[in-house]
Amino acid sequence: MRIEVIGLEPPCKKCNQLLENAKKAAEKVGVEAEVVKRWVLSEEVRGEYGLLLSPALVIEGMVVAQGKVYKTERIADLLRG
Repeated sequence: MRIEVIGLEPPCKKCNQLLENAKKAAEKVGVEAEVVKRWVLSEEVRGEYGLLLSPALVIEGMVVAQGKVYKTERIADLLRG
């Protein structure tokens, strides 16, 4: 599973918190996940997802949150399906 946190570089406090929450959620659910941080202004990210509010959370290529810092439990619920 691939989880992406898309945000600013250098990362802001919200981006760092969302990244940490995503890692904890994957661990909590027990899924093997690659959790990565990507830069919101990169051409690659803009090409894949269009303009995003930062931070954004992407699970398996689907944007599930923009401009919000989901808590660990909310992300875990999304990972469970």
